[in-house]
Amino acid sequence: MTSRDSQVWDAQAATFDDEPDHGLHDPLVREAWQSLLRSLLPPAPARVADLGCGTGTLSLLLATDGYAVDGVDFAPEMVRRATAKAGTFPGSAFVVGDVADPALTDGAYDVVLCRHVLWALPSPAQVLERWTRLLTPTGRLVLVEGSWSTGAGLTTAETVALVEGAGLDAEAHRLDDPAYWGRPISDERYAVVGRRLA
Repeated sequence: MTSRDSQVWDAQAATFDDEPDHGLHDPLVREAWQSLLRSLLPPAPARVADLGCGTGTLSLLLATDGYAVDGVDFAPEMVRRATAKAGTFPGSAFVVGDVADPALTDGAYDVVLCRHVLWALPSPAQVLERWTRLLTPTGRLVLVEGSWSTGAGLTTAETVALVEGAGLDAEAHRLDDPAYWGRPISDERYAVVGRRLA
């Protein structure tokens, strides 16, 4: 990601939360995401790296459930807004940084969470190798991605293959319920959970 990319996302920060699945202002959409995260993550307290955290909406859901969250985003305005939302929760912090190679401690995280970012990174296989090093021995990778009607994104099969290529077991979950998005969808949206091989 370049500084120009950062400026583009900084400019979008003010309206980023207008999308139902970004701002989670609708209680039904918020509850859908909170229930999903509770089903995919280990119980709190656990330490989570939220990579590409944006305005910190998912971080806030996790923090209110008792998770310790370290959020990273390359857009300073996104990080400022994330800090305003969830930065006061104990054990949670947000920094500007490169999500592809975050300056976080290896082996320190029970969860590496990333939503709608992996598809946009230039070397996803290398990125997943880096993210996997952040995990504790029993940690898990939680990726929320999609293959969108615009033609952008990754298919479920592509993401599963990438996670398995990083040496993890991969489990896919379809996210086609309109409750997640605030409207019906016609494209492919999903979560993939990666765990270390037994």
